[in-house]
Parts: sequence; C-alpha cells; structure tokens
Amino acid sequence: MNPTLVVIAASLLFLCVSMYLGTGWSLVLFTFPIAPKLTVDNYYMQFVPQVDAATRFFTYMTMLMLALCAALIWVEWRSVYMWGPVVVLVATIAATTLTTRVIFPLNKAMKEGIRDPALLRETLAKWMTLNRIRVGLWTVQWLSMMCYFAAKALDH
Repeated sequence: MNPTLVVIAASLLFLCVSMYLGTGWSLVLFTFPIAPKLTVDNYYMQFVPQVDAATRFFTYMTMLMLALCAALIWVEWRSVYMWGPVVVLVATIAATTLTTRVIFPLNKAMKEGIRDPALLRETLAKWMTLNRIRVGLWTVQWLSMMCYFAAKALDH
C-alpha cells in the first residue's frame, strides 16, 4: 500500500478512536454526575435522543474502524507496528459486543419508558457501570493508536 494511504488510514483510525475516547470520558466526567438527579419525568429528554443519535453515528464509524484495522494489519503484517491496529481491532470488537448485547437492551428499556423510580435508578446504575467498562476499552484503543504513531515517529 502506498505510504501516503497508510498515513491517511492510520490517521483516520486515530480520529475514530479519539472520538470514542472523547465521548466516553465526557460521559464519565459530565453526564454520570448528573445521573442521580434524573427522574422518571425528566430522564427521557436528557438521555434517549442523545443515545439514539450517538448509536446511529457510531454504528457507521465502527464499521469504518474495523475496515481500517484490517487494512493496517494487512499492511503492517509481521512488523512491530501491526500490534497497534490488532489491539484496536480486539478492543473494538469487545466494545461492540458489550454494546450490542448488554447496553442496547438497557437503552431500549429507557427508550420505551421507565415509570418506576427504583427501576430507573437500577437501570441507570447498570448502564453507567457498563459504560465505564466500555470507556476503558475505548481508552485502550486510543493508547494503542498513540503507541502506533509514537513507534513510527521514533523509528524515523
């Protein structure tokens, strides 16, 4: 693959993992602290439209990330640089599996409407715990791409 295309692919992948990192840490730092103040009367507008929009956007971005990881792994095969995109690929698959199998059902319950305050607190607590795990995976993705670029820069 043309070296310019490798740089473009790696940069685009770094942009994607950075978007996940920023979104995740924004949740932890700014959204989670207000979660205890959410009630059955106000959670919907504070939660559902934003999650729906993020889901639509990140679905396509994740597909792009998987393709970029595959391309970079192919290009970097058997080099030390291969490990950056390999780790991103594994973390992306893990985060996607966590999202689709465990977080999406909680999103669906909140979208359908929760009227019991105790159930809402329980659902939000589960959602926040699972998202902390996902933010950890997104952080690993970002660190992996940072190491990829650092290794490339130090090698030249």
